[in-house]
Amino acid sequence: MRVTRTLRATIGAALTGALFLATGGSAVADQNRDAQWPLTAFGAQDIWKKATGKGVTVAVIEQAFRTTHQDLAGQFLSGKDFPNPSKNDPRGPYLKPGEDRRDHGTSMAGLIAGHGHGPGGSAGLKGLAPEAKILPLTADKMSASATRYAVDHGADVINMSFLADTNAPDVCESIHYAVEKDVVVVAGVGNDGTSEKHIPAACPGAIGVGAVDEYGKAWSMSNYNSAVDLLAPGVDVPVLGGKSDSHYGTTDGTSVATAYVSAAVALLREKYPDLTPGQIANRLVKTASLTPSVKKKHLKLPDAHYGYGYIVPEAALNENIPAGPAQGPLPMPKGKASKTPVTAGVKNEANPNPNPRMGNVGKLMIFGGIGAGVLVVIGAVVAIVVSRRRKSAVGQSWG
Repeated sequence: MRVTRTLRATIGAALTGALFLATGGSAVADQNRDAQWPLTAFGAQDIWKKATGKGVTVAVIEQAFRTTHQDLAGQFLSGKDFPNPSKNDPRGPYLKPGEDRRDHGTSMAGLIAGHGHGPGGSAGLKGLAPEAKILPLTADKMSASATRYAVDHGADVINMSFLADTNAPDVCESIHYAVEKDVVVVAGVGNDGTSEKHIPAACPGAIGVGAVDEYGKAWSMSNYNSAVDLLAPGVDVPVLGGKSDSHYGTTDGTSVATAYVSAAVALLREKYPDLTPGQIANRLVKTASLTPSVKKKHLKLPDAHYGYGYIVPEAALNENIPAGPAQGPLPMPKGKASKTPVTAGVKNEANPNPNPRMGNVGKLMIFGGIGAGVLVVIGAVVAIVVSRRRKSAVGQSWG
């Protein structure tokens, strides 16, 4: 049965790109734990009585990770570094002053499988699936190779918080390969605030994820189109940072939402290990929800902005839902997947590129709030923000 959760009120100015508050120290970490509104909205404490992601491997394809962060110690498996031009550049080629190329990957891993630190993990940040393991794959322009590697090395879920180069012919085919091998693929739809489609989210077989705020409203910068299947929290979310082992911040983005859906999938894969990727998606779709104000609009679902609604992980875990067809309710690739990478110049009739044009062609572009831009401020600002949050919390319901 679904449960209504009380959410925090959004405060401060609207963020159109990213607001990453760089801080350090356990006091701020504890304040960030209090500010993890998505876990409150999900009812995480109740969820963890049913599933924690134990025994599930989530592959995260990123540019870099801080594997030694205090809230992720022991969560990383042995991964792989693919050819990466930015490997030896601490900032990477796409970052602005104050950013660290490890911010984004560390944040995604933390949202999925962070376990906090200190006695009983009481300090720091926790992910929605705190006992899942992260398979870290660093790739720049080689996301398809990383996807195939993840499939062949035990991944149950693949998190894709990036936009891929449309000139890379194997991106959609590698996702076809993944779902054929019983691996769930989750990808963000992008932060342009436009109707343009991007791969990998637009590839058949991928669960396309948009961002929603704590009022259940679609984020204004979340792309809207037929690739949007589900929404998850992606606005004003506390995250781990990559600059140090005690770095924390706050950010926006469909990357964040993607990580939360990947974590929800990890919970479902623990409890329902025999379900296909399509049947896992079915549980998320069948239990997705909309706020009363959005329901009044009588949207035809899936809606370009809302998909089938925002995820309700507790309901997806607990409701009595028939498994349904193996393919599930979302678009799936047709035919048999190529066991070897598709090369340039070879036409793929079964899965033509769903996105023939994209800006920023020629690079794999991390698009979470951290990748979009960073504003570095002193730790005192974070304390003020959290204090204001506490004072402005209201009884807004999401469910």
